Amino acid sequence: MALVKLLRVNQWVKNLLVFFPLFFALKITDLALVSRAAIAFLFFSLTASGIYIVNDLRDRTEDREHPDKRHRPLASGAVSPVAAIFTAAFLFLVGLGGASFYNKQLLGILVAYGVLNVLYSLVLKRIPLLDIFVIATGFLLRLIAGTEYGGIAGVHPSHWIVLMTFLLALFLAFAKRRDDVILAGEGKKTRHATHGYNLEFVNSALAVMTAVIILAYILYTIDPAVGRFFGTDKVYFTALFVILGLFRYLQLTLVYRRSSQPTDLLLRDRFLQLTILCWILTFVLLVYVR
Repeated sequence: MALVKLLRVNQWVKNLLVFFPLFFALKITDLALVSRAAIAFLFFSLTASGIYIVNDLRDRTEDREHPDKRHRPLASGAVSPVAAIFTAAFLFLVGLGGASFYNKQLLGILVAYGVLNVLYSLVLKRIPLLDIFVIATGFLLRLIAGTEYGGIAGVHPSHWIVLMTFLLALFLAFAKRRDDVILAGEGKKTRHATHGYNLEFVNSALAVMTAVIILAYILYTIDPAVGRFFGTDKVYFTALFVILGLFRYLQLTLVYRRSSQPTDLLLRDRFLQLTILCWILTFVLLVYVR
């Protein structure tokens, strides 16, 4: 169980971004492309888990002082450093090795993701603002892995999906950083970059990001080119659930202070899950069912 926890399998939900380009390109029903995206998802997830382990190895001493991270397998002593090293090596062997045989383009994206995370762990996470933008870039790489640049033929990422993914990732990163700021104010151990943030700044950033995301999504749904591609000008109806989802996340962040683990919120909050499901169903009914 400790080894499974070490892999942070719950974080694999982030890698579902690999399938997003297929969904928005109206190719999610193409089983051949979905199969290729599933393989990319697997290799990306295994590689990401290897990187998580390396980061936990390096930060295990600091994590012992953190109220939440002290429960991680390495920080708590449930898994030994030697076992963690062998596990990470195996994951890299399967993830990167498999990608090298499967698709060189996907391998390039995984290597770029790995290098970015190494730089983040060593230096970039200590630089306020830059740390958040690096996190958002990691989300973009997941998305790009599901396009022609990751070996999924015929799936070209539109500027809209790239922009929306980056903006949403920034929003989630700011929400998570707010939790760190609160912990720091309580005298608890947090991230190195927390000194570059305070509640006023983070709250303002969240307000700005919320407004920008809503505006960008509405502009996307009423774009004539988007309407012609989808064959309907009613996609703007889905904006209702995007706005509701954003405000629910703000409520969880500002009122309930539960934004420290975005993935856990997605997996546990029924309100958020129902909102996302309604968005998917509405989008499918408007675009896929004709």
